Amino acid sequence: MADLDMVNRDPNNINDFIGVQFEDVLAEPEGAHSMDCVWKASFFCFNIWKNFFYKLATLCCGMCIAAEWGCEFARIAFTHVWFVTPLFKVLEINCGCLQKFWALCVHCCCDPCCEAFGLLFGAFRKD
Repeated sequence: MADLDMVNRDPNNINDFIGVQFEDVLAEPEGAHSMDCVWKASFFCFNIWKNFFYKLATLCCGMCIAAEWGCEFARIAFTHVWFVTPLFKVLEINCGCLQKFWALCVHCCCDPCCEAFGLLFGAFRKD
């Protein structure tokens, strides 16, 4: 099992689109600034409550949700290994037989007509 990176918890950047930092959520445009103490207190309150509720939610639900997703991906892997891939192999084998049968039928029906038309139109040569 690979070592767990406790610093970079999104090494593949799959959640880059989620902007939850203070600067990603709140911004005051030029000409509409609150007092500095209000802006600093807002920054502090935002981060405290965001971190508290995120940690509380992950504590209460994170392991259960991770377990459910682990089971889901195990089920998907199991289904593909034991059902989907063998089914495609069966279809590949059976379709190979049907392909040969279809080619035989087409050659029996179409080849004589194509040869006849080839001989017929071969007589109309431009000299």
